[in-house]
Amino acid sequence: MLDKLEAIQQRFNDVSEQLTHPDVMSDMKRFKTLNKEYKDLNKIVVEYRAYQNVLANIDGAKEVIATEKDEDFRQMAKDELETLYPEQERLESVIKDLLIPKDPNDSKDIIMEIRAGAGGDEAAIFAGDLQRMYMRFAERQGWKMELVDATEGTSGGYKEIILAVKGEDVYGKLKFESGVHRVQRVPATETQGRIHTSVASIVVMPEAEELDVEIDMNEVRKDLFMSSGPGGQSVNTTYSAVRLTHLPTGIVAQCQDQKSQLKNFDKALQVLRSRLYEIELAKKNEAEGAARKSMIGGGDRSDKIRTYNYPQGRVTDHRIGYTVYNLTSVMDGNIDDFVEQLRLAESAERLKEGVA
Repeated sequence: MLDKLEAIQQRFNDVSEQLTHPDVMSDMKRFKTLNKEYKDLNKIVVEYRAYQNVLANIDGAKEVIATEKDEDFRQMAKDELETLYPEQERLESVIKDLLIPKDPNDSKDIIMEIRAGAGGDEAAIFAGDLQRMYMRFAERQGWKMELVDATEGTSGGYKEIILAVKGEDVYGKLKFESGVHRVQRVPATETQGRIHTSVASIVVMPEAEELDVEIDMNEVRKDLFMSSGPGGQSVNTTYSAVRLTHLPTGIVAQCQDQKSQLKNFDKALQVLRSRLYEIELAKKNEAEGAARKSMIGGGDRSDKIRTYNYPQGRVTDHRIGYTVYNLTSVMDGNIDDFVEQLRLAESAERLKEGVA
């Protein structure tokens, strides 16, 4: 492990030096790639340096015990070792976890699509509840969530809403949210107090950059239309909304949230690029037979992954058999337990498969 950490520290030093070169700083694509690598390596290097410091202190304390004649000094060294050994174990555990090969997309921003499924108006209301849940979670993480496009439900919520979430390790924390979310409760629209089951589907895609997917704009049809949602005076007066159709695949992406046609075009292109990237990822994962076929990494849009049972105040993740009885807190954005348990399960799978 020490040899591997030394190599990582050397690479970190190399990348740090490269980032100061004028030719790198003038090449935004190269600079962005190196800067991402720098941030990823820095997490390991910080822990490695702390680990080196602990090992040095342990050697120093052992030296005192072996050579010092003063019993008070020897006892101080023994007391220090009692603190240092647990810290050594903790750091070794942290470093081993950091050395497990990560999904290269974990650090990417995401495009999140939430769609109402079976359940009519109640499904749309539930889709709105999920959007609020993720918005609260994003706020606590210090992330930025932007609306790309939305179709509102007739009784509230959304038939469909598309969001862009930007921040640190967004895909790594939310990638396992893809799938079908099921709610069991008495709908606000129900007059006889019967419990209904409704569903909403979620798709989480890593936001693709130009380096990830090259799009030939000659193969993209651009259509303009009037915005139909919130947006001020420009709504239904100017053709600012943009719909892009990728002709080879038939994939469509649109945005009408911004008053500016140019901004709507940029956001729609962002979604289109991410959807094409997701297709390539699915092909790659199927070929490797790994991530998306694993217990928690399926990400299949038809997989029922979680149930929110209001009468029991219960939330259950079916992939890992994890249940909590604090539904109100979960719907207020406190999904950290699920995020952590799913990440631990992924790490365990990677170790089990011998990936690390």
